[in-house]
Amino acid sequence: MILVGGEALVDLVPAPGTRPGELGALRPLPGGGPYNVAITVGRLGSPVRFLSRLSTDAFGDALIERLRLSGVDTGMVQRGPEPTTLAIAGIGPDGSARYSFYVQGTADREVRHPGPLPEDVAIVSLGTLSLALEPGASCYERLLREHTGLTVLDPNIRPALVTPAYRERFASWLPDIGLLKLSIEDAAWLADGDPHQAVKGWLEQGPAAVVMTRGADGIVVRTAAGDEVTVPTPPTTVVDTIGAGDTVHGALLHWLHSAGISTPDALREVDGEEWRKALDFAARAAAVTVSRAGAEPPYAAELAVHP
Repeated sequence: MILVGGEALVDLVPAPGTRPGELGALRPLPGGGPYNVAITVGRLGSPVRFLSRLSTDAFGDALIERLRLSGVDTGMVQRGPEPTTLAIAGIGPDGSARYSFYVQGTADREVRHPGPLPEDVAIVSLGTLSLALEPGASCYERLLREHTGLTVLDPNIRPALVTPAYRERFASWLPDIGLLKLSIEDAAWLADGDPHQAVKGWLEQGPAAVVMTRGADGIVVRTAAGDEVTVPTPPTTVVDTIGAGDTVHGALLHWLHSAGISTPDALREVDGEEWRKALDFAARAAAVTVSRAGAEPPYAAELAVHP
């Protein structure tokens, strides 16, 4: 079982036909990095459980129903009267998204530690706002340090909501991380400099591998064993890039489960050819997501070929 922990929120996305910079109608779409990851895993067919706190408002009801429809176990989802977090998305001419967040006093920040994890949890996935905003961040950080199996992290940096002190906190997590997945923009922010040089240092501190997404330039993995594998971005018509990185993350979790990899030591044994297959699958999954509005990851049948 894969456990994905973190925020679920509602993205308010410009309606189709809204020109860049124009104020127009906003469409509420389900989102949040960890939420999108869990949806991806569920749709691809791997067993996945979501840990978060969702509002009892109408948005929260819709978020939890979508989890269920996507095959995600909601048994560890907490509910509360606090409002749902909102993210206002602006879409650039190239489909890229930028966000402003409304997070004060929202439900996902109030998540409580669930206690000992169920014995069937082999992989824990964390990241995004949930590891940056207290008091929930300390809850997820405790899970990160407690889990003895494979932990996967996507920091998914939101510069408007983190301070430079977050870099030290991130560095303290590396010994407990088996797989680090992040974008090249995230890596540059965390490194406060050259992201490629930083990856080498991060690998020396714990992770078995670092997967970095680079937009139109594809995906690259570097491993602690010294391997480096790059796959290109498949050609597609980009509507927007919301959820693209989350889809890559979820597809990699599905690959890990399908391959029976649930410890950092097992991940260290993966060779370059297997990594190429994994990244190719993740890239194809993300290409489907960016071809439609909002974070709408594919189902396994849409990809035809499993990893």
